Amino acid sequence: MMSRHAQAGHLDWIGLRAARRGDVESTLRAAVTEAGLDGDHGRSGKRAVTLIQAEHLPVIAALIGRDDVAAADLRRNFVISGINLAALRKGAVRIGEVSLLIEGPCPPCSRIEETFGPGGYNAVRGHGGWYASVVQGGILRVGDTVAAG
Repeated sequence: MMSRHAQAGHLDWIGLRAARRGDVESTLRAAVTEAGLDGDHGRSGKRAVTLIQAEHLPVIAALIGRDDVAAADLRRNFVISGINLAALRKGAVRIGEVSLLIEGPCPPCSRIEETFGPGGYNAVRGHGGWYASVVQGGILRVGDTVAAG
């Protein structure tokens, strides 16, 4: 039961952060290595890449009283829709030709209130996404299928 998913998901968005506090640039294609995304300031290991559930963006927006929230505001690398990322924790996930291991939840950082204002930190708690290590690198494209395995 725990290994079954109702459907495959999709990679909706890719974001690169060239510098730690730099702007997030959206791209349609990215190369993934063991160290993370080419062109991203991330690091290898358990936190090589970050993912967020697309379905959580409207929840965060509602909790801060906005109509919508941009993926770039949350500074994650990937926005995934259609499959529950929490159900994939500690398991392999395949996005296109890339294989990741969902390691743990991404809590918001204290700087999130610079973006969303007072209460932004608590609005993102439990909805901040996941960090993952890279098992097998490759090229990702927006629209790639996301599935367990």
